[in-house]
Amino acid sequence: MSIFTERLTELLEKNLMTQSQLAESIGVTRATMSRYISGDRVPNGETVANIATALRTTSDYLLGRESDIELDFPEVERFIARNSSKMTLQQKKDLINALFGDE
Repeated sequence: MSIFTERLTELLEKNLMTQSQLAESIGVTRATMSRYISGDRVPNGETVANIATALRTTSDYLLGRESDIELDFPEVERFIARNSSKMTLQQKKDLINALFGDE
């Protein structure tokens, strides 16, 4: 199993998302998504970026260029900018709490 398929599977579980939901959210068929997950097919760059956005991560993490999902500030800023329009109000509140709330 490639690093991409391992991380894709891991992030689907972490985000409580099905293959079908991910496929629909990025505009590919369920069969195509299944092939990405099984490693039978490799997505193009645009599709990897769309998957990363849908799973709230980076393309670099999915492709194994980052060993950890921890991001530095400029990456976090880009990540939030790319995903904020898709976040629910509760997710935005949780993010604000995580950044500024008391532990």
